[in-house]
Amino acid sequence: MINIVGAGLAGLSAAITLAKDGKKCSLISKQPSERAQSVLAEGGINAALDTMGEHDTPQEHFEDTMRGGCYLADEEAVRGLTENAPEILNWLLELGAGLNMQGDKPLLRNFGGQKKKRTAFAKSSTGKIIMTALIDEARKYEVSGLITRYPHHELIGLQVRGETCYGCVIHDEYTDKNICLEGAVILASGGLNGFFDGLTTGTVQNDGSASVLAFEKGAEAANLEFIQFHPTTIAISGKRMLITEAARGEGGRLYALLNGKKSYFMEEKYPELGNLMPRDVVSRESYLISQRAECSGVFLDMSELKKEVWQHKLSDLRNECIHYLALDPQKEPIPVEPGIHYFMGGLKVDKNHQTSIKNLFAAGECAAQYHGANRLGGNSMLGAIYGGHLAAKNAPTDIKAVIDETAADGDDIYLEPNRETQMREALVYGLGIVRGAPRIEKALEMLRGIEGYGKNARLWFAEAMLLSALYRRESRGAHCRSDYPNRSEEFQRPTTARLTGGNSRYNERTVEIN
Repeated sequence: MINIVGAGLAGLSAAITLAKDGKKCSLISKQPSERAQSVLAEGGINAALDTMGEHDTPQEHFEDTMRGGCYLADEEAVRGLTENAPEILNWLLELGAGLNMQGDKPLLRNFGGQKKKRTAFAKSSTGKIIMTALIDEARKYEVSGLITRYPHHELIGLQVRGETCYGCVIHDEYTDKNICLEGAVILASGGLNGFFDGLTTGTVQNDGSASVLAFEKGAEAANLEFIQFHPTTIAISGKRMLITEAARGEGGRLYALLNGKKSYFMEEKYPELGNLMPRDVVSRESYLISQRAECSGVFLDMSELKKEVWQHKLSDLRNECIHYLALDPQKEPIPVEPGIHYFMGGLKVDKNHQTSIKNLFAAGECAAQYHGANRLGGNSMLGAIYGGHLAAKNAPTDIKAVIDETAADGDDIYLEPNRETQMREALVYGLGIVRGAPRIEKALEMLRGIEGYGKNARLWFAEAMLLSALYRRESRGAHCRSDYPNRSEEFQRPTTARLTGGNSRYNERTVEIN
């Protein structure tokens, strides 16, 4: 039995892969798949199908991905991702994913950081459509008993002896009972939105607790300093609302009001790709121009888009704007600003998606693998599906062990609300779009002043994020240092974080970065 934690794209992909091979798995999640973060994905999924007559190739997809990630991602991993992308997209179509089509071929749109149309989509609800197809496919195997669902269950323990994982402990939130499960574990638990409660486009149900637990047990993390800010978000109650990159892919234009006059700053500074530069670049330029005294706001103008685009490609986006913002983007510009959107860093995995702990795997946003210093739009859903598939193919199925409930660590991976707020304030202070040593060091001081620092795994993980940012003395992708504005060959490699010292979660331990 293999235990999968998370029932979004990566988790479903892993479960279906195992079931197709006749292998049993447990699919564990706090929420049903219909409420997973993956459902919120809007813009599309990348694959070099070349259905638009632009002579696109997987090699060009590879080159764009490596360049967009500032050459920090592993080349072998990225090549596998981009070469398998067409097969993955065709598989989704076979499952009945209702993507926008042009005849019998997927319609592809432009997306940031890519010179050719290779992003397949379903209006601006691509995640929902793809998830629906995978959920339906998984249900076939649930009926046959190959996939066993554990909804409303939370991972609270990993059974790790030495450097090997033998199983996990999960908690039933309905019955308040713990269940011990033996076997390899695949974490598909999403990103670190919960560390930035209310400030991200994603659900805070993805609280990072599974990653924290793995980190506490000895799993290495990588590239935690790379946090992607999406350039077009708006504050709504409890979170940031995303205005999909597809809006710019279809012709939407960013401008800043400088002394009352429109400045199309991206088109002026980057004439080749303009508004479709990689997200780190657009977010940084938007932030910097908004800091100028003569600037009275940054706006996204979609008023020039044709009616057919609104009807067939962006109708759901328009409805969301009217409903949540009381603005009709077909007629008036939308005020936007960068918001936290994606975490390129996460648990460090090898080419098989195994962490530094044997039999413990990670896939999707909780793993640092394909995106380097900046993720290209359209590569997240692709990476989650491909990563889940690889993890499932490589996880062993013959592990036998006696699982002990004392492996549960639930009280160590959370903080009570006041300390959680203090942690968030420290992270936000130190990990902005532009950061420097004084702010990061002050943030570390704030973090280390929180009660219980030194004996809490969640605070250790937060410290690892800040120390990683302090350690990387350069500007690369989403990591922009005001005191080190240039890229350095010395740091063209992943940053690795690990816990050292002590063998108990009650010990004082140290975060080591290299």
